[in-house]
Amino acid sequence: MKINQLASVIAIGTLLFAGCKSQQGKFEFLSPKSGETIVLGQKVAVRMHFPDTTIDSVVYAIDGEVIDRKQDTSMVTLDTESIGLGARNLVAKVYKAGKEDVAYSNVTIVPESPRQYTFEKINEYPHDTEAFTQGLEYNNGVLYESTGAGNQLISSIRRVNLKTGEVLQKKEFVGKSANGQDYFGEGMTIVGSNIIMLTWLNNEGFVLNKTSFEQVSSFSYQNSKEGWGLCYDGTRLIKSDGSNKLYFIDPTSFQEIGMVAVYGSEGPQDSLNELEFIDGKVYANVYGKDIIVIIDPNSGAIEGQLNLMGLHSHASQTDKELNGIAYDSVNKRLLVTGKQWDKLYEINVVAR
Repeated sequence: MKINQLASVIAIGTLLFAGCKSQQGKFEFLSPKSGETIVLGQKVAVRMHFPDTTIDSVVYAIDGEVIDRKQDTSMVTLDTESIGLGARNLVAKVYKAGKEDVAYSNVTIVPESPRQYTFEKINEYPHDTEAFTQGLEYNNGVLYESTGAGNQLISSIRRVNLKTGEVLQKKEFVGKSANGQDYFGEGMTIVGSNIIMLTWLNNEGFVLNKTSFEQVSSFSYQNSKEGWGLCYDGTRLIKSDGSNKLYFIDPTSFQEIGMVAVYGSEGPQDSLNELEFIDGKVYANVYGKDIIVIIDPNSGAIEGQLNLMGLHSHASQTDKELNGIAYDSVNKRLLVTGKQWDKLYEINVVAR
C-alpha cells in the first residue's frame, strides 16, 4: 500500500513538473482546469504555476468579485458552497515590480445527482382530446386548464369536471396581440380570486376573474420574453420560458423580482415547461420528454427526477407531449396529463 502511495506521489510530481516546464514560464491555473465540472459543496484547491516565485502579491477573483489576496504563492481553497450553481469565471492577477500578469479559468458548479423516482398509477380520468394542454391547476375541488392553439384549435381557459372530463366553462382567446402574434395560450396558476395565464410569443399575460373568466387586466414580460409555465409559491409567481431559468414575479405589480438558473448534475437543464409548486419545490416537466424534474427554487438545484415513461401506454391518435401537472394539496394527489391526451392520471411518486 505504501509503495503504491509513493508511486502515485512521484507520478503526480512528474506530471506537474512536466506541465510547468512545457508552458515555458506561463502564469496559469494548474487547478481547477478550464471546463472542469465541480459538485456543489466541494472545497477545491486553487493552484497556480508561477514562473517566478518572488512576487509582490496575487489577487484571486470569481466573476469579478475578489475572494482572496496573497503575498506568496501558497494555495487558495475555493468553497463552492458559498459560490452557488452555474458557470463561474476565475481570474488570478499576479503583481511584481509594478507589472501585472493575468491567468484565467472557468468551471461549472453542479448539484449532486438527483434522487430518482418512478410512479404508481392510482386513477385515470377522461381528458378532452381537443385540449392542447399548457397549464393545469387544482383549486378548491375544481380543475382548471389552459390550452394552446395547436392543429387549428383555439387557445382557451377551462373549468373541468375531473372525474368525467366534461368542460364546465370555457373562455377562448382569438385574434392578435399588439406585436402581431396570434394568441397562443400557455401556463397558468391561481392567486386568490384570479387566474394568471401566460401567452407564448405575445409578450403578454392575462389576469382573469376565477369565477367569470372575465379579463381583469394584463401585463407585459420583462427579461423573460416567452411564456411557458407558471406556478405560485404563496408569495411569488414563478415563470419558465423554455430556458434553464426560473423567473420570480411579484403577483401584484407583475414586475420581475429575481431569477434562478436551474442545474442538474450534468449541467444546465433547459426546456423547463409546465410548472407546479408542491411542498416547497417546483415540479417542472421537461419539454419533449416524459420527465418531471424537482427543483429547489432557492438554489436552482434539481434534487429529484420523476420518470413517467409508460404512464400513458395506450396512446391515442391525437397525443402530443406530456404537459400538465396539478396538485390537490388537501388530498395529496398528483395529477398529470399531456397535450390532447385522452386520459388524465392520478399518480403516487415512488422513490427508486
